[in-house]
Amino acid sequence: MKRFNSKKLLLVLVLILLGIQLFRPEKNISIAVPAQAISPTLVPMQVGTILKTSCYDCHSNNTSYPWYSHIQPIAWWLNSHIKDGKRHLNFDEFESYPIVKQKKKLGEIAATVKSEEMPLSSYTLIHRNASLSKAEQQIIVNWANHLKQAK
Repeated sequence: MKRFNSKKLLLVLVLILLGIQLFRPEKNISIAVPAQAISPTLVPMQVGTILKTSCYDCHSNNTSYPWYSHIQPIAWWLNSHIKDGKRHLNFDEFESYPIVKQKKKLGEIAATVKSEEMPLSSYTLIHRNASLSKAEQQIIVNWANHLKQAK
């Protein structure tokens, strides 16, 4: 019976880790603001600042990537979060949604922020500035509810 060789196992794991670095997901980066983006006239400056800081990395077509996003498998995990976030809500496509869907999304924004489901704790763990204070939560909830009623 052969003995377990931990050095060979470690070498194989290192080679696998190095090999997966060659497979990178496409970045979520867009320079231009799309015509379908939520209208700046609908988003007061204070709300826009909060959204950009706490939401846009996963809910827009332009993510600001941290240094660790170049390391696999972390990049795959981040890419999965971004795709999932954009699938649920994309501020850069908001105006293309039918009015009924816009209202629904605004209600979901208010509910998830109020219940502290968003931003995700896995995101705010590293992006401390993305954590919402109670006052910021209330600003977003009030804005989303007001805009929902106005639509």
